[in-house]
Amino acid sequence: MRDIIITLIVFGSLPFIFKRPYIGILMYIWISVMNPHRLSWGFAFSYPFAAIVAATTLVALLLTKDPKQLPRSSIVWTYLAFCVWMVVTTLFAFFPAECTDLLIRMWKTAVMTVAMILLIKTRRQIYLVVCALCLSIGYYGAKGGVFTVASGGASTVWGPEGSYIEGNNEVALAFITIIPMMYFLVHETPNKWIKRGILAVMALCAMAALGSYSRGALVGIVAMMGYLWWKSPKKAVMGTVMVLLLPAAIAFMPDKWTARMDTINTYEQDESAMGRINAWKMATNLALERPLVGGGFHIWTGNIFALYAPNPNDVHAAHSIYFQVLGEHGFVGLGLYLLLATLAFRRCSWIVRMTAKRDDLKWAATLGTMIQVSLLGFAVGGAFLSLAYYDVPYYLMALVVCTGYLVENTLKAEAAAARASANQQPRAVAAAPQVHA
Repeated sequence: MRDIIITLIVFGSLPFIFKRPYIGILMYIWISVMNPHRLSWGFAFSYPFAAIVAATTLVALLLTKDPKQLPRSSIVWTYLAFCVWMVVTTLFAFFPAECTDLLIRMWKTAVMTVAMILLIKTRRQIYLVVCALCLSIGYYGAKGGVFTVASGGASTVWGPEGSYIEGNNEVALAFITIIPMMYFLVHETPNKWIKRGILAVMALCAMAALGSYSRGALVGIVAMMGYLWWKSPKKAVMGTVMVLLLPAAIAFMPDKWTARMDTINTYEQDESAMGRINAWKMATNLALERPLVGGGFHIWTGNIFALYAPNPNDVHAAHSIYFQVLGEHGFVGLGLYLLLATLAFRRCSWIVRMTAKRDDLKWAATLGTMIQVSLLGFAVGGAFLSLAYYDVPYYLMALVVCTGYLVENTLKAEAAAARASANQQPRAVAAAPQVHA
């Protein structure tokens, strides 16, 4: 039954995508982030719904008469340079054949991210993209939060099978990254019952993040809360709420959760933590020997650890977005990755600065701030997870480009109208008839 429902929804959306191509972006986000087909048990489980929606969206983009020019954005060009550099590093990789699948997967995200930038042009469309992201991750957050509360935090929350966020650590980072975007929806939604529903899902996502037993997620939550407090105009109120809520949520969790979190302070005695450090040192040694191109995607294997790791027998995944990019794409790749994040964060600051005092554009200021909070949570939590190619942060950066472009065009139009009005006023005065006494 689930297979049929998902198939009908996807194929039923295709005519609407041809009519309004931006709908294809919403559908693609839903399929690629939520993976609804993975909730079925029949033919839909492995059916290429994402490819069908992506192809339809790209054809509709080519056929539409709307302008198809990319904004002049350093974010866009840095992102494309990063994607091109991954092609270069694959050509010089230790195992280029094994890298192909990951390269293709990353470029699929890149193509749809660029398509989003081309198609999402209005405030309503931006709002709908945020809704699609929140719905896709919020489903698992609400489900995981209920599971955590019902089990008293005794069981671990996991993500959707076959996705970037299948693991408990990865899905926890997804939860904390999406909570700020839900906060934006609360501000943008006039209906009080919908507001309450979103707030409830936010709380459940937070509980689900704790229920994942992810130490990186806890660090990310603390970083996000600290940044929110710093940016809040009502620091006393915000601080009081945080002081009350986080300790209460932590107190709810069982002793084994507290014991796991305590290993943050005693990481030298934790085998998992020391294994991560061994992997980070391996990536650093590899990058020092191959500083431009690194080793390519497929380096977290025994053969590579035997060459570069201090402990060649302790083979781990990167467990850090930074060391993952460094080891796989060298210092050039890491530089582009960090530059991309920095440019997106700075553009958010520009959006907030230009719109915070305007009622008509205050939504953009709220969105810019919340994207900053999300990116900060990802940057901190991602320091301990192999999620450098997770698609949601790239979609958020695309939203930064779309929002910034919309704000910039609005300000330019107003400035042009003001100049035109100023130029017309002297002419009107000069043309006025003179009256003689």
